[in-house]
Amino acid sequence: MPAWKAYHTPSTVDEALALLASYGGAAQIIGGGTDLLIDLQHGGQEPTRAALVDVTRIPALGEITSEGESVIVGAAVTHTAITRSALLEARATCLVESCGVVGGPQVRNVGTLGGNVAHALPAGDGTTSLVALDAEAEVAWGDGRREWLPILKLFKGPGVSALDSHRDVLVRFRFRLAGEGEGSAFRRVMRPQGVALPVLGCAIWVRLDEARATYADARICIGPVERTPALASAVQEALRGRPVGPEALEAAVAAAHASLHPRTSKYRATAEYRQHMVETLLRGALPLATRRARTGQAVAEGLGLA
Repeated sequence: MPAWKAYHTPSTVDEALALLASYGGAAQIIGGGTDLLIDLQHGGQEPTRAALVDVTRIPALGEITSEGESVIVGAAVTHTAITRSALLEARATCLVESCGVVGGPQVRNVGTLGGNVAHALPAGDGTTSLVALDAEAEVAWGDGRREWLPILKLFKGPGVSALDSHRDVLVRFRFRLAGEGEGSAFRRVMRPQGVALPVLGCAIWVRLDEARATYADARICIGPVERTPALASAVQEALRGRPVGPEALEAAVAAAHASLHPRTSKYRATAEYRQHMVETLLRGALPLATRRARTGQAVAEGLGLA
């Protein structure tokens, strides 16, 4: 028996919303399908959906466009497209690095940033970087509302999204590009087991003062630690106003050990190992983001390593 009865390819967000509404909650959004199709085939979803509504043919969802000092990334933009964007590599480097390690090449070629977010997993690689970049998400709700929300508002629990994939459409993401004295980086450690499962991921954005000598601001997302993606506020506070150098790094590591407590996961690793990896990731990502902020130059690293 097929897992769905009809397959639609709308060309506008309004058309997609109308299709979803016409099925009264029995249809479902699909983007790249790299997770959904597996769920449908192996019983993670209801065995039969009335219809799938493919949003990858909607132009606005597949574009990367600049808007002043900000960039807008459509929810249906693939991970591969993100890794090939010179603008994002130079000025949102952590997002390129995180999308560059999602699955393998085949998954990255069809998997979308919106799908990474909509699945609401606290270990989502693209999600982790979007949080560090202070991104907003545009949502077209099934009741007719359309609004921009802080990215963290989309998460209710592990795998539980504020979005209803049977009624709502995740449209675009928006965030400010790195400016003078700003830089970002992403690092991940994973367990290769068919599909690489993140043990922990770490995305860091920093802004230095005019002399490039002190951390003026920082945003750090390390996950999965909490039930939903979250900023490492204590680590950020340990950096703000502190001179760049070894002491700042040690202060960040100490704050991470004191405030972040990953649990043991039979699929990922023990709590003790993951706690150690928090430090390892910080020691790799923070100096890299800082160097990029100081030099204004960034070349994404680690792309294609699944």
